[in-house]
Amino acid sequence: MSVFTHLVVELGRFLEPVLAESATAAAIVLFTVLVRIALYPLSRAAFRGATPAAGCLPLLLQLPVFFLMYQAFTSGGELLAHRLFAAPLGARWTEALGEGGLLGAQGLVFLGLFAAIGLVAAWSAVQGRRAAAEAALAPARPVPAGVSAEQQEAIRKLGGVLPLLSFGTLITAAVVPLAAGLYLLTTTAWSVAERAWMQSRRAAAAGGAAGEVVGKVTGGRRSSL
Repeated sequence: MSVFTHLVVELGRFLEPVLAESATAAAIVLFTVLVRIALYPLSRAAFRGATPAAGCLPLLLQLPVFFLMYQAFTSGGELLAHRLFAAPLGARWTEALGEGGLLGAQGLVFLGLFAAIGLVAAWSAVQGRRAAAEAALAPARPVPAGVSAEQQEAIRKLGGVLPLLSFGTLITAAVVPLAAGLYLLTTTAWSVAERAWMQSRRAAAAGGAAGEVVGKVTGGRRSSL
């Protein structure tokens, strides 16, 4: 716990000249990004369907980080005094409602958080539907070595459900401290952006491979003429 707190405090001090009292909130976002960068190899393996476990590992490895974030802002300590604009990072939405109502200074911070999470969840759902449509139209790909057809089908179904889970983040963000809500927003947005980037790379690679095949066929016809 002390190591985590120390890291967030030091990141906040580094950002404080620019972001003033919201520096610790920005440090949480930066810390989350660093965690997701470290987990990128596992996320890439999950996207490629390397193993059934690869799809769950990135999520499971984030749970201890979320737990540390939750504990740091509920068990007391120096981090509780820090804020995101008008809202304390250790405050919950119900507490913010008691400090001015839904449209009070703290309530507006939480509404901004909920709106951002909702936008990310909607983006994730759109991506999931698009990926499912493309998968239905694409020719069947060979099953990776060591993965049965049943496991591959389970991975495919899980990929269709995961985008919808982003909407559940809204419920979680409403009951956990603001700091934990920031973590949820950042890691969810990273997941959606990461998946979109990997899908675009795979589509570009497929398009390049198709172009090479067409080029070879066209070149062969011309040479025969």
